[in-house]
Amino acid sequence: MLDPIVAFFQRIFAAIGRGIGLVIAWILWPFMTVTNWYRARGWIIKGPIGIGLLLLVGFYAYFIWQTQMWTGFSPDYVNAYNLAQRKQDAGSASGGQATTPAAGEVAEPEPKTCVRSAIVDVTADLIDYNVNQNAWISSMLLYKLGLFGLDWDRTPWFDNKASFQRGINQAVRRTAVELVDSLGRVRGTSGINADLQRARGNIQFDEETWYFGSDSLLPKTPTPTYYRTAMADLRKFNAALESCEAIFDGRSDNLIEFLDRIANDIGSTSAIIRERSEFHNGGWFDTRADDRYWFAYGQLYGYYGILSAAGADFDAVIRLRGIEPLWTESIKQLRSALNIQPAIISNGREDGWIMPTHLATMGFYVLRVRSNLVEMRDVLAR
Repeated sequence: MLDPIVAFFQRIFAAIGRGIGLVIAWILWPFMTVTNWYRARGWIIKGPIGIGLLLLVGFYAYFIWQTQMWTGFSPDYVNAYNLAQRKQDAGSASGGQATTPAAGEVAEPEPKTCVRSAIVDVTADLIDYNVNQNAWISSMLLYKLGLFGLDWDRTPWFDNKASFQRGINQAVRRTAVELVDSLGRVRGTSGINADLQRARGNIQFDEETWYFGSDSLLPKTPTPTYYRTAMADLRKFNAALESCEAIFDGRSDNLIEFLDRIANDIGSTSAIIRERSEFHNGGWFDTRADDRYWFAYGQLYGYYGILSAAGADFDAVIRLRGIEPLWTESIKQLRSALNIQPAIISNGREDGWIMPTHLATMGFYVLRVRSNLVEMRDVLAR
């Protein structure tokens, strides 16, 4: 009685099996054809082709390794700076007191020293993390070539680290601009610091330049080289500041402007996340959701260190205006956002029950941080 039913399902599964076999055969056909052609050639042809294939496999192995290994990544990286131990604001004098001379000797003052800027130190170290501790993914040749010409950002693979690095770089770029325009000089009475000016120009350089490009036959300077130069210029500025030969203007209005610019920068990212979350609910199948997520994550990762450093550089202003509790809470919320590290990013509906909505969760933290920055700016502006 059940034999016809069993036979029916057997025919169904057999048809499915033949269909799968045809699809696999269709996918493998070009590779089998090339393999058979390669076997029929002599060693004069086999040798160069084989070496080229080995090099290609090696390049891809290196590329995959670099995209998956996040060297030096730590959401608690700020702890290494011991910012709570700082007792003086950036740029304030920390030395130069005369020593007590021995009998018959003339008192000579110690070399005058000033306090380094924690903002500059953290910014330079973030660049070091991006281009020295890790390979800069966005300008790697295989990343630029994509998957059969398709941009890696439009695939689910190998783009998370690149987006994360670009997010950090966005925070670094914003900070470099503020260092030049306001923090690194007394506005209206001093010129722009040359080291900071060079650093700003170099860190603004295109993120995707390799040694060669389609727009010119001449070799180019790749992106990481410009960023390393920016890092060196930032450290040169801090060395000059430490020897009291540069300026860090830690006024209240400068902090207000700094917070305002960061809030606007984070607000732009929030708008991008909202647009993707609201109009592209593809769940685990939204191949652009991970780009948005890890860019925002990298941006918050960078600002977590930079704003923690700002708390040390502007400590006197923060204490004077009574925003210590609000500042501390803002830093804690930044750190909380870094706890969310899903293996696969899902852009599900907010009222969905199968696929999570990681983008909406990240958007919540971004808006929360921005709200705190705006509140602190408003308190300082009163």
